[in-house]
Parts: sequence; structure tokens; C-alpha cells
Amino acid sequence: MTNDHLIGVVGGGLMGVGIATKFALAGHATLVVEADPGRAAGIPAVAADILSQLIDAGLIDAQARDAALARLRVTKDAGELAGAAMAIEAIPEVLTAKHALYAQLEAIMAPHAIIASNTSGFPPDALSEHMAAPGRFLVAHYWNPPHLIPLVEVVPGSATAPEVVERCVALLAGAKAEPVVLKAAIPGFIGNRLQFAVLREALHIVRSGAATPETVDAVMKACLGRRYSIMGPFESADLGGLQTLMGIGANLMPELAKDEDVLELMRAHVEKGELGASTGQGFYSWDDARLEDLKARRLRQLAGK
Repeated sequence: MTNDHLIGVVGGGLMGVGIATKFALAGHATLVVEADPGRAAGIPAVAADILSQLIDAGLIDAQARDAALARLRVTKDAGELAGAAMAIEAIPEVLTAKHALYAQLEAIMAPHAIIASNTSGFPPDALSEHMAAPGRFLVAHYWNPPHLIPLVEVVPGSATAPEVVERCVALLAGAKAEPVVLKAAIPGFIGNRLQFAVLREALHIVRSGAATPETVDAVMKACLGRRYSIMGPFESADLGGLQTLMGIGANLMPELAKDEDVLELMRAHVEKGELGASTGQGFYSWDDARLEDLKARRLRQLAGK
């Protein structure tokens, strides 16, 4: 028998803790399973920091924070997920490790409990291929950071039961996520495909010498970023007039990047050890001031300002 109010998250990284915190805020008893003692010890502080950001943005109060923290518990024992309505796997992207975890969860959890993966890369059929009951499995792909970005891409496998999709969507929506269900599993799902299509053209523009990374980012933030927070590309096309977009597209699309050569621009940084914010250098130089500015912008977005 399952408890619809109990949600499990396996993996205590930033994504796992963010997902768990969202469910705890929504009133669920939430259990984070993390085997590493050092990481497990830090989970309450990470959750508290996430909730503090929401307080600073005016989205919750101290009482909601305290209640959420009281609902969130950390354990190293996956056996405590026996009564959970759903377990979301958020461990590193190692297929064999995921397969081993699902076998463990199937032995622990009730037959009708949902097992989901937060993977951003593996298709659901590859993940569930060794499961005894793949009908209970699907992908529930959150975006980072989960407390800021509400989207969850729900991707059923070929064997996933329709009622499992329905129950998963209901649980996600009840936790103030915005779930979308894909009709078919495609590499990268939807969000990453759109993200990398934009990144390919951004790299192409910079590599061609037409603009700097700063200029490309400025255009995205001041124009497309604002537009796409209000309407999607198909709504935008309808409003702009399909005949107009057809004319522009016929001339422009042949000029857009269509290959992977643009990745060389990124590879040049990686080969020099310039990995981005984590190393202090990427396309930008990252120092405390830049990071604090980004955090402030993120807080303003949380607050809707």
C-alpha cells in the first residue's frame, strides 16, 4: 500500500534536493535517499538555502519554510521508500547504475508505485529495459534550478501505462510544476533540442566574427528571452503572420548553421581547462561580482520583477 503524500527522491545533488524541496513545500512528506554521508549531511542546508531564496523573493514566508523543512527527511536506506507513491531518480548519468537502482526500487516499492527518472539524456526504453514492470516507469525531466524553472518534461516509454502518466502529471502539477507530456521519446526531449539549436546558431555567429558572446547574450536577454517567457515560437509565428515568417524563413534558413563544426569554439575553451563559472573562465571571466549579479537577476525573476 502506498501513501500518496510520500514522495522519494534518490540522489542528494542540487537537482535532487531542489525537486524534493518543491514537493515538501507542496505538503508532501519527502524522503531524500543519499548514500554518501558527506553529501547527505549537507542536504538540509541546501534545502534551507533554496527556501531562503524563495523568502527573499516574497514567494513564501518563514512559516512555509519551516513546515517544508520539517517534511523533508534524509536517509541512506532506500528501503524507507516502501510506501512512497513515487520515487524520482536523480543520480549521475551512468546507465548501469540507474539499472541497478531500478531493480532495487522494484523490489522495495509497491507494484503500482511510480518510478521516474530525472535524466536529461537517456530515453525511457533504455532506462527501463531490465525492469520487471516497465509500465510503472517514465522520465520526469526537471530543469535546473527546479525551484525557479517550473517545467517538467514527462516522457513515457513504449510500455508506460497511461494511468501512470496521468498520476505522475497530477503529482507534479500538485507540487506547482508545469508538466508537459511528450507523444514520443526523442533524443534531448524538447527543451534541450531547442536550447542546443539556439546555442549552435549563437556559436556560429561568434565564430563568424559578426558579434561577441556579450552581444549575442544581450540580444537574447533583451528580446527573445522576454518574448519567449510570454509566448512560444508557434504563438509568435501566428501573431507575426505565417505568410511573413514564410518569406523571412525562405531567405534566412539557408544561412543558418547546420553542422557541428561550431562546437570547436567551445572545445577550444575546454581543452585549455576553461570550463566556465566552475573554473573562473569560459566565454566570460567569472568572479564573485559576476556570480552575485547573476544571483540577483535570478532573484528578481523569482519575484516576477
